[in-house]
Parts: sequence; structure tokens; C-alpha cells
Amino acid sequence: MSATTTQFQVTGMTCGHCEMSVREEVSELAGVQGVEVSHETGQLIVSSEQPVDEAAVLAAVTEAGYSAVRV
Repeated sequence: MSATTTQFQVTGMTCGHCEMSVREEVSELAGVQGVEVSHETGQLIVSSEQPVDEAAVLAAVTEAGYSAVRV
């Protein structure tokens, strides 16, 4: 079975620490296998076996102190 990737645009990140905060929160979600995040592009890519719960990802990004939208 191949992984599903879901892309989000995150606003407010300015450094590597910001990336780490988002990565830590999102990676704790059930089913998430991988998290790629870049403060330079604002891009967040979540890999999972099943389609990820978008609301949960958005809530995790908010918990990290940023905002995001599905792209």
C-alpha cells in the first residue's frame, strides 16, 4: 500500500525552531508516517497510510503556534 501525502500552507514560521515545533505536534497524530516542513516556503507535507484528518493537522499546527490551510 502506498502512502498518501497531504499538503498544507503554514503561515508564521520564521526559523528551524518553528519547523521543529510544527513537526513535533503533527507527528504525534495517529496514522502520520512522515512530516516535511519548511519555514522558507511555508510548506507542510504530511505522509500517512490512510488519508489524514485535516482538522487534526490544522489543530496540531495551531497548537504549535501557527496557522495553516490545506493546499
